[in-house]
Amino acid sequence: MYLYNSLSHQKEKFVPNHPEQVKMYTCGPTVYHFAHIGNLRSYIMEDVLEKYLRYEGYPVKRVMNITDVGHLASDADTGEDKMLKGAKREHKTVMEIAQFYTDAFFQDCKKLNIKRPDVVEPATNCIGEYIAMVSRLLETGYAYLAGGNVYFDTAKLKQYYVFNDHNEEDLAVGVREGVEEDANKRNKNDFVLWFTKSKFEDQALKWDSPWGVGYPGWHIECSCISIKHLGEDLDIHCGGIDNAFPHHTNEIAQSEAFLGHKWCNYWFHVHHLNTESGKMSKSSGEFLTVSLLEKKGYDPMVYRFFCLQSHYRRNLVFSYENLDNAAAAYGKLIAKIAALDPEKPEEVDEAAFWELKVRFEKAMDADLNTSLAITALYDVLKAKTNDATKLAALADFDRVLSLDLLAHGQKQRQADREAQEERDPEIDALVRQRTEAKKAKNWAEADRIRDELKARGITITDTPQGTKWSR
Repeated sequence: MYLYNSLSHQKEKFVPNHPEQVKMYTCGPTVYHFAHIGNLRSYIMEDVLEKYLRYEGYPVKRVMNITDVGHLASDADTGEDKMLKGAKREHKTVMEIAQFYTDAFFQDCKKLNIKRPDVVEPATNCIGEYIAMVSRLLETGYAYLAGGNVYFDTAKLKQYYVFNDHNEEDLAVGVREGVEEDANKRNKNDFVLWFTKSKFEDQALKWDSPWGVGYPGWHIECSCISIKHLGEDLDIHCGGIDNAFPHHTNEIAQSEAFLGHKWCNYWFHVHHLNTESGKMSKSSGEFLTVSLLEKKGYDPMVYRFFCLQSHYRRNLVFSYENLDNAAAAYGKLIAKIAALDPEKPEEVDEAAFWELKVRFEKAMDADLNTSLAITALYDVLKAKTNDATKLAALADFDRVLSLDLLAHGQKQRQADREAQEERDPEIDALVRQRTEAKKAKNWAEADRIRDELKARGITITDTPQGTKWSR
């Protein structure tokens, strides 16, 4: 399998540090609000990656953090803590907010068939680990105290901009428009490891530390949680592309300074889900969540299918028109699967099965090309083999894609069967007559038939696939 490594800017053959276990870390949500579908695109693609590794026989241990403290409104360590912002908005405690939105996040994940990671660790569980890492960085000269806070000294590094070739003139790191630069920093690239009571006096969560009462910076959380559960080396670190800088950049800086050696081999970044007006966010436009899509009548599997139709390293544009197109394609796919007969007394053709499996694996091995993997599903349906083989291949591929193909196919098959059993030749004839009347623009006759059907308790619905009726 080849994966694009954001660190080297090229596709690399995946070789784990330890054959007995692939160590995978995922940046989890900051649980101050519902996750929007842009956030969830990243988790869908990371889920596919984990499942494909398992599909290929790798034992995977995946760890995810839950940020319930320390993530400020700006990634550059400025502004209000997002958790405190959420608590004020809803007049609840920070921990109440954290628990509610953590539960909501995993409910959304369940709806989207995103597997829960093996380890989920809230940031507030690891205060001791943060203090230990910060203490070590101070001892080795990679950190310094200023203004009551502890900062990482990026000047001690041979290279700071590890994902891109930048220099200080290219980027004013930590300085955003309208944001006052932190005067405590020795270098504008430096970032906070530990905030003390000298800053954000209204911070809800604080702990004792050697440097005063305070709380950890956002970046240190992932480093410590990863090392705690996965040890001193990491195979794959996942996250959205917006986390590459500064969050992941800072993770690498502090982790490798702490460990004294390379930390993570592969960096897997999922690109943005945009709206037609630009990048999706919680603060602009319609707040797009899984629940909202459900309220509008969309199956969560349609959104997963929509995401899988595009490569994870391409920006994906969301619109309801695009989602409708995905819904139509998914519906047609399920209809074709429903037409397969699982009760036929057939045996799986192993040669045909493996030929189809090779096509699927070829797509996935090419940097997780889920778009081609979807094409492999249609190849199965078009293949000159029996239904048993097709169903076996679809079930096998869905171990990775997790689109509920066979379950939805069976549901559709049952619905079609029930609809067939309910057929009434007389009603069918009237519906056909109405259709012919509409074609002839005989609206009076069409309305008369509709009213007659209504009087008999029959509801008719005009669809692109024709007129449907139900009692």
